[in-house]
Formats: sequence, structure tokens, C-alpha cells
Amino acid sequence: MGTLFKGGTLVTASEMVQADVLVEGEVITLIGKDISKRGHEVVNCKGKYLMPGGIDVHTHLDLPFGGTYSNDDFDTGHKAAAFGGTTMHIDFVIQPKGGTLHDGLRTWREKAKPAQIDYGFHMAVTDLREDVLEEIPSMAKEGITSLKLFMAYKNVFQVDDTTLFRAMKQAAANGMIVMVHAENGDVVQELITDHIAAGKLDPIYHYDTRPPEVEGEATNRAVVMAGLAGCSLYVVHMTCQESVDALRRGRALGYPVMGETCVQYFHITRDKHLGAKGFEGAKYVCSPPVRNDEHHAILWQAVRDGTLQVVSTDHCDFWYEGGVGPWQEWSKKHNGGNWVEYEKQDPSYRRPGKELGKGNFAKIPNGLPAIEDRMMVVWQLGVNSGKISPMRFVELNCTNPAKIFGMYPRKGTISVGADADIVVWDPKAKKTLSAKTQHMRCDYNLFEGMKITGMPVVVYQRGNKLVEGDQWFGHNGGGQYIARSTHAPVI
Repeated sequence: MGTLFKGGTLVTASEMVQADVLVEGEVITLIGKDISKRGHEVVNCKGKYLMPGGIDVHTHLDLPFGGTYSNDDFDTGHKAAAFGGTTMHIDFVIQPKGGTLHDGLRTWREKAKPAQIDYGFHMAVTDLREDVLEEIPSMAKEGITSLKLFMAYKNVFQVDDTTLFRAMKQAAANGMIVMVHAENGDVVQELITDHIAAGKLDPIYHYDTRPPEVEGEATNRAVVMAGLAGCSLYVVHMTCQESVDALRRGRALGYPVMGETCVQYFHITRDKHLGAKGFEGAKYVCSPPVRNDEHHAILWQAVRDGTLQVVSTDHCDFWYEGGVGPWQEWSKKHNGGNWVEYEKQDPSYRRPGKELGKGNFAKIPNGLPAIEDRMMVVWQLGVNSGKISPMRFVELNCTNPAKIFGMYPRKGTISVGADADIVVWDPKAKKTLSAKTQHMRCDYNLFEGMKITGMPVVVYQRGNKLVEGDQWFGHNGGGQYIARSTHAPVI
């Protein structure tokens, strides 16, 4: 007995066609018209679209950052993702300073034990000693085929150009891809110092210390180095004309370079959101910062013409009003303690959040909640407005992520032999996005009050139902680690 998705419109990156889809076990076994119902459980998809599960290749679950941890973990974050139609994500393992890549991997494997959807790992390299450089090929054997290096966050994660170029050469030799957070961290730090000295401390100054020029310069530098090294490059969370132009130049020269933007950069703005009265702007602090409307149009053009290949989230949510008071009191009594252990003792208290930066924008934890809303917002702003087609929507959110990061055709498409990660999407269903109804563990929503038309109504992961309407059918441990292949294509 299988599960038969009947009467829907199949949407892939290349076509929209009326078809039935049969799932047996965890994979798709047959696609066709008028497949017999006999012996199968039938999912009525009349008037609905059948799309592959979304893949979010840029998330930070349970990430230690800025004196706290991001809220969502491999339990709550997975549940939220699935309610938004995302059935697979790739999270960033952080190499500990002084430690090895495998040290970081052990930590993230432990974090991932409650997994409810499928997941993979990128490896963020923060300390490229000779032994770590030699360790890189072993990551590919673990199914981790992407390295991330930060050109920002001076004295925390930032690497210099020599380190970045050496990592690129090693990655290229092993069929791996390098990802970069492209901002000139040295210039950013100088600007932060200048603004603090001038008493400019409100959240809006986060933008003014990270202007488009520092993103564009760093993107250009990474693109040129990738061309020299012959290394596949993927620039994360691109926001502006300057960085898009740098990537477009590199692609025109034949360099193996690609890029993503994130859903928030299509909607949130410096003036309206970061510039909100009081401390409200802290909700929207992320790096690179959100830009204004003129950059929104540039990003839409870049995803239409293929300069950008993926829309992700950089999901890394923090409370707006956290529990810093109780945490500080507990920390004084328990030297060497950590927030995770504290939560186990008294889970009613919240982790510290954005309030850590009251009076100093530079101390606001960087990150936003978006993993649940990504696909619905891109559909509303992109498909419903006519900016992109349903096929391009699938390409950006599902297929390209799978191809670029070595999971295609197992993931990212609906085809015979692929994992049965299937989203039944109702293009007529309506919803108002709100913190009151979201599943993300956060006390605000980036898109609060946005009315959307088109959303997932049933979600399957490898043939197992996770979501139907407001009901949850997943379970801890149901998600699998997905090892990824080297020598993935540049698209």
C-alpha cells in the first residue's frame, strides 16, 4: 500500500503539469495520469499544487552568539520549518577557537538528536591552522562538502585574506564549495568605534556602520579570489546593488561563483523597521543589515535573471524581550555554567535576547526569525505579484539548493526515485502572518500582519506526513542527516 497524491498540478523547476504521484515507502515510485487508487491511501489534491519540500540552506539553530543562544533548536525550529513547507535545511557547525573541525561536528551532532526534519551541515572555519587545513578533506567523507568563512565579525569569526584564499585552494582540490559572509570586517569595526564614540547608539546605526559599500567590496574580493583559486563560491545573504554587481561581473568572466539572498531582504527596510521608535528597531538587526526599497527591486531582478540562485533565511532568532535578569543572577551563583544547563533547571525563564543591546547597538544579537515564513512570503511577494513564476519559485527554494549543495536528485524535485518530500500547496488559501500563530520560538514576527494567499496545507517528509492544516504528526528523531556529494555543479 502506498500514498497516492491525486488530481493535483505537479510543479517542478521546469514544468507545471496535471499528474498523480505515487509514494511507496520513503520514495516516489510513479508519476502519471489516472493512476489507480486501488490499495493506496489517497490524498485529494484537486485544485492544489504538488511541490518538492523546501530546502533552507542557511540556518543557525541553537547558535551561541553575542552572549546568548539563538532560540530555535533542532526541535522547535524543525517543527516551524515544516509548517512553512520546508522539509530539509543545512545548519552551520562552528569550529571552536583552538579546536578542530571534528570538535565542532561532535557538538552539532549532539544538538541535532531531536531532529524532526532532514538536515545537513556546513562547516564554519574560524581557526585555519595547518592541522585544520589538512583536516578539511575529511569533512567531505562526513558528507559535509561546504566550508563557510567570515569576512566580518572582527576578533570573533573574521578571517584574513590569506586564510580565505588557502581555504579556497584546499576546497577546490577536494571538490568542495566555499561560502562567505561578505562584509569588510575591518572597516565595519572602525565605523562602529566611531559611532559609539559619537554617542550614536540606537539600532538604526547598525545599518550606518555596515553600508552597502562594505558588502560590495568584500563580495568583489571573494569573487576575484575564487576565480584565481578555481574554487566554487557561494556568497550568502546578499542584500544590495554593490554585491550583486560584483557577483554578476564574476559570472560574466566565467568564475564559478553563485549567491543567495534571504526572504527578509525583499521586505524589511532601514527606514521603517530599523528606524522604528525607541528600541523597536532591534527586532530587525541582522548582518548584513536590511536595506531600503530600491535594493528590493535589485534583488528581485537578480533572482529573475539568474545572478542569484537561492532564497534562504539565515534563520537565527532571539527574544525581543528575553530573560537577561534571571540569567545574570543564576550565572553569578554557578561559575562556568551555561544557558542550556540553566534552562534545564528552570525552563520558564527565557534566554537573553535583543535587550542585551539596549544603549549600544553593537551588542544587539544579530539574527531574525524566518524559517517558517520563507516560502509563503516569497510566494506572496514574488509569485502573486508576477515577479517570478511558480516554476522559478520551486527552483529558488527547492531545486537549486539541492543541486548546489550536492543532494540532487534525491532532494529538491518530484521525480521517480527521489525522496518523497512533498508539499501540497493551496494557491487560494489565505493566512495572516503573526507571532500569535507562528511555531517559531520567538516573541515577534518579521512580517507581522502580512496577508498572504498561497500556503502549504499538507507536508510530507520521505513519505511520512508531518503537517496537515494545524495538526502536527512529526516526532523527535524522525529527521535524518543527509550526507552530501562533492563536485556539485555551478549553476
